[in-house]
Amino acid sequence: MSVARCSFVVLAGALCGNLLAADPNAVTFTDPEQAGIDYQIQGEYLGDLPTDEGDRQFGVQVIARGDGKFRAVAHQGGLPGAGWSRSDETYIFDGQLEDKVAQLEMADGNYQLQLSEGVLDVFRGDTKVAEFPKVNRTSPTLGAEPPDGALVLFDGSSTDAWDNAELADGKWLGATGASTKQTFGDHKLHIEFRTPFMPNSRGQARGNSGVYVQSRYEVQVLDSFGLDGRNNECGGIYSIARPVVNMCLPPLAWQTYDMDFTAASYDAEGKKTQNARITIRHNGVVIHDDLELPKGTPGRHPEGPEPDGLFLQHHGNPVVFRNIWVVQK
Repeated sequence: MSVARCSFVVLAGALCGNLLAADPNAVTFTDPEQAGIDYQIQGEYLGDLPTDEGDRQFGVQVIARGDGKFRAVAHQGGLPGAGWSRSDETYIFDGQLEDKVAQLEMADGNYQLQLSEGVLDVFRGDTKVAEFPKVNRTSPTLGAEPPDGALVLFDGSSTDAWDNAELADGKWLGATGASTKQTFGDHKLHIEFRTPFMPNSRGQARGNSGVYVQSRYEVQVLDSFGLDGRNNECGGIYSIARPVVNMCLPPLAWQTYDMDFTAASYDAEGKKTQNARITIRHNGVVIHDDLELPKGTPGRHPEGPEPDGLFLQHHGNPVVFRNIWVVQK
């Protein structure tokens, strides 16, 4: 059984249940209730697998790839940011939906996975060797209240702090190329975002937007759940640095960026004397730690000595934002 085609359209920037894009394969869901069985199976699973060396914990990220196809990435040690790091092993499974059960297999055939109703069963041949329940992780900073002295940029009630901004679904800030009217130097930023479910799309066509700190440095927003975590994927600083770990949650899950930014320094003649620096927590996990930014990133404003605003990139996908606030340093 495959995901049903869309039946609703995004009109005038408002988000409806589904989006029928010009590309007939670019089926897009913004409502989990409408997203079908592929979306229900997609997600994270965690459990222990018996091996010759004893039980080992594995975290499995299952990615829906459209038309009933799936890929699973098994992380030895746990899930990314919770037991697994880039130095640990990963194993790839591919397969598809058969009678409402996803059947996946490793390339060498050693292990098989069956997924249905929130459970992942692990088989070796005809023998079931483990059962992993589905887990739903949330960011520890989700819904964080702005501290005293913070400047609230968006709380769902108004877009007055923004230029070129539109409300999505009457309560979210849409990825319309909005920029703040106020500019910032050194500051801390909290922002929450949600990518759509676009199972047939790949790469940069799957839930693309970007958070441009000071309108100069793009922190990528993308549905890169289960991918490697490159500099053009979620959490990457575009063209500069990949995240230490890919902390991207499944699409339609609310996610957080918490950033601590120090602006570049310039002398009286306008020559840069010190690069900007940034620390970023994605869903509560540090993915860039006091990282030096040697240059700006393309797509908005060049580097310069003056403060500049926050910019949310428009890339044609119904990404939405909420709970945005800044503490100026």
